[in-house]
Amino acid sequence: MKLNERSLAFYATCDSPADNAGFLYKRGERHTAYHRRWFVLKGNMLFYFEERESREPVGVIVLEGGTVELCDSAEEFTFAIRFGGTKSRTYVLAAESQAAMESWVKSLSRASFDYMRLVVRELEKQLEEMRWGPATEAPTGSPSGPEWPPERLPALPAVLPKENGCAVWNNVPGADQLPNTSSCSGHDGEGNPRPPPLPPRRRAASSEAGSAGVATVESPSTFCQLHEQYGREVARLQQDWLERQ
Repeated sequence: MKLNERSLAFYATCDSPADNAGFLYKRGERHTAYHRRWFVLKGNMLFYFEERESREPVGVIVLEGGTVELCDSAEEFTFAIRFGGTKSRTYVLAAESQAAMESWVKSLSRASFDYMRLVVRELEKQLEEMRWGPATEAPTGSPSGPEWPPERLPALPAVLPKENGCAVWNNVPGADQLPNTSSCSGHDGEGNPRPPPLPPRRRAASSEAGSAGVATVESPSTFCQLHEQYGREVARLQQDWLERQ
């Protein structure tokens, strides 16, 4: 794996929060002596410096694919980071106390991408349970259960034909017929609820209109007579006005 040294140095020393930091003793690869180094854990990368105030790290351990386990050593509070493969290196570290060792082992065990993926899956599962509830919680047949069949919606009434934006009741077949009241169930043969009966068109009788004084629509001939009558009246008033001038 090729890593950019400048990018790693910037990431190791930037102000981003570290998952863990502290002094550890690192055993050398060739010599078995332990050297005290300042370690900083960020994500799945474990940086180590010669001193705490060092501006650049001495090295970095990419923790992806590795396992953290305790090991027997002459030094106390030791643990190892092992990787699979015959040529892979094993990093042996030692803490200054039992509490520090447990803290580092816990942090390093959670620093891999595989662990984060398991955590994300578990959080997604908990979120789904909070939204919808567990599948075994709702009994069968309960309206809130996931297996509740959807309600059957009533059939929509037929669309009425329109003339100039107004519904014409007489154009609907059977609109002038009285509704069939022989069945009180309110449903048709297929079990669907019937739409409400359409009101018949009102036809006013001539005797009723005459006795009640209901105004009827004027015919074209009546309108022409009124137009001529008021036209003559307007012409006469206009002639009188001109004579007075």
